[in-house]
Amino acid sequence: MSNTAKKIPERKDVDAKFTWDLTQIFANDGEWEKAYAALSGFQSKIECFKGRLGESAKTLLEYCRLEDEISLAVEAVYGYSSLKGDEDTGNGFYQNMRGKSVGEYVAVQGAMSFSTPEILAISDEALEQFYKDEPELLTYKRSFDRIRRRRAHFLSGAEEQLLAAAGEMAEGPDNIGGILRNADMTYPEAEDSQGNKHPLTNGSLTLLLESPDRGLRENAFKTYYNRLGEFKNTIAATLDAQFKQLRFFAGARKYENTLEAALDRTEVPTAVYTNLIDAVHANMEKMYRYVDLRKKLLGVDELHMYDVYTPVVKDVDVKISFEEAKKTVLEALSVLGDDYIEMLKKGFSSRWIDVYENKGKRSGAYSSGLSRPHPYVLLNHKDNLDSQFTLAHEMGHALHSYLSTKNQPLNCADYVIFVSEVASTCNEVLLMKYLLSKTTDKNERAYLINHFLDQFKGTVYRQTMFAEFELFMGRQSEAGETLTADVLCKKYLELNKLYFGPSMISDELIGLEWARIPHFFYNYYVFQYATGFSAAVAIANRILSEGESAVKDYKKFLSSGGSADPISLLKIAGVDMSTPEPVNSALSLFGELIDEMETLVK
Repeated sequence: MSNTAKKIPERKDVDAKFTWDLTQIFANDGEWEKAYAALSGFQSKIECFKGRLGESAKTLLEYCRLEDEISLAVEAVYGYSSLKGDEDTGNGFYQNMRGKSVGEYVAVQGAMSFSTPEILAISDEALEQFYKDEPELLTYKRSFDRIRRRRAHFLSGAEEQLLAAAGEMAEGPDNIGGILRNADMTYPEAEDSQGNKHPLTNGSLTLLLESPDRGLRENAFKTYYNRLGEFKNTIAATLDAQFKQLRFFAGARKYENTLEAALDRTEVPTAVYTNLIDAVHANMEKMYRYVDLRKKLLGVDELHMYDVYTPVVKDVDVKISFEEAKKTVLEALSVLGDDYIEMLKKGFSSRWIDVYENKGKRSGAYSSGLSRPHPYVLLNHKDNLDSQFTLAHEMGHALHSYLSTKNQPLNCADYVIFVSEVASTCNEVLLMKYLLSKTTDKNERAYLINHFLDQFKGTVYRQTMFAEFELFMGRQSEAGETLTADVLCKKYLELNKLYFGPSMISDELIGLEWARIPHFFYNYYVFQYATGFSAAVAIANRILSEGESAVKDYKKFLSSGGSADPISLLKIAGVDMSTPEPVNSALSLFGELIDEMETLVK
C-alpha cells in the first residue's frame, strides 16, 4: 500500500460523522469558559457549611445536595476539556483547558476536605436520628458508610485539605508521561519486506505487528523499541515519581503499602490481587502450550516477540469496516434484549463515538468517565477483527455507565474499577460465541479461536504479568529503591521469560515494553482486566445457557453502579469473586480452546 493511502489525517480533516459530538456537553468553547468561571463560586458556598455538618439532618442534607451540584458541574467542565485534549494531545489550547479544569477541581476538593472528618465525627446514634429526621439522607447512606468504614485512614480537616491540595501535583507523572508518549515522541517509518514504508505510531504499532509480513513485523518492533529506548530514562523517572506520590498518600493515610491503599478505596481485599498472580503461575503450562502452538502454526524456527500478534491461521483475511462492525455487534448482543440493543443504536447514531486515528489523537480506546448526558467512547478503529471487539468492549463500558447513571442516585452511580471491566469483556465473550456459532468453515473457526486465545493471552496472562510488574515497582519503591530504566528493563524481561516460557525468544528490546504502557500510572488497575475477564466468561456462559433469568440478573448488576461493594455486586450477576473458581474456570476454558485449535489445524 502506498504512503499516501496510509497517511494519518489531521484532526480538522476527519469527517464529522466519525467524531464525537461534544456540543451535547457545551455548545462551544465559550460556553465551557462560562461554566469553568462559575466553578470558583462554589468555594464560598462550601465555606458556609464548614464546622456545621453535624448540627442537624437538614444542614447535612443541604450540603449533600450542594456536593451533587458541584459534582455535575465539575464533571462537565473536566469531561469536555479532557475529551477535547484527547482529540489532539499536541493542541496546547485544549491541554491548557484540561490543566485549568484539574486545578479548579483540586481547589474545590480542597475546599470540601472538611466534610470527611466532620461526617466521621457524627456519632452512630446521631446519624441514625438524622435518617429519621430527613429520610432523603438515606440516599447518601452508602457514601456515609464507605467513609466511616475507612475511619482509621482519614485525617483532621487541615490535614485533609493539605492532601487535597497536593492532588494536582500527583497528576504530574501521568500527564507528563502521556504527553511525551502521544505528542512529543515520533517514530521513523517501518519498512516491509518489499521496501515499502509504513507510518509507525503508538496507535499503528499493534496493527503492523499483526501483519503477515514478518519482515515488517520485525522492523516495526525494532524501530519502535529502539526509538522508545532513547527516552527510557525520562519515562522511568515519571514512573519513579508516580510511585513516590502513591507512597506519600498511602503513608499519609496510614496504610501498610500502596497496594493496600489502592484496593481499600474500592473495598477489594489485597488477597484477590495476589491470588490472581498465584493462580496464573499455577497455570503457566497452558500458556506454554499456546506459545508452542503458535510457533508450530507460524512454521518458524524461532518464535520472537514480534510474532505474538499476527494471526496464525492462513488464508483468512478479515477486513471489517466500522459499519460492518456495528451491525455484527448489534446481532451478537441481541441476547441481552431489545432495550439493550436500542441503547446501543442510540449510541451509534448520536455520535457518542470518536472512531478513527488522527495526528496527535490519544492512542488506544476508552469509554469516558463522563456519563452525562451520556458516555463518550474513543476508538482508533483499524477495520479489523480486533477493532470490532474493541467496539463491543468499549460500548459495554458505556452502557454500564449509562444504565448506572439512569438507575442510581448521583452518589452511587459510579462503579468501582474492580467491576468496570466485566460488562466490556462480557460483550466480547458474547461476540466471540456468536461468531463461532455462525461458522462451520474449519479455517474461519480456527481463525476465530485463535483470536479468542489471543484475548485470553492478552487479558488474563498479559495483564497479570503487568500486575506482577506493577507490584514489583510498588515494593521496590517502598523499599527505598529508585525505579531506574535498567532495573525496570531487567525485571520486565525476566517476567516476559516467565510468562511466555522456553519456546519464546524474549528479545532484549521487549524489556522496554513497560515504557509504552499508560496503565502503570493508573494505580493498580490492570489486574482487574484479568479478574474482570474471568467474571465475564462466567456471566456470558450463564446468559447463553440460562437465558432470560440470567439476563435479568445481569441487567440488575449493570444498573447497580456503586450501590454495594464490588464482590456483592458481582454476586447479583451470579459470580463469586471471593473464590478462585472464576479464574480457574477461565483458565480451564483457555486449555480447552487450545485442545480444539490443535484438532482444527492438524
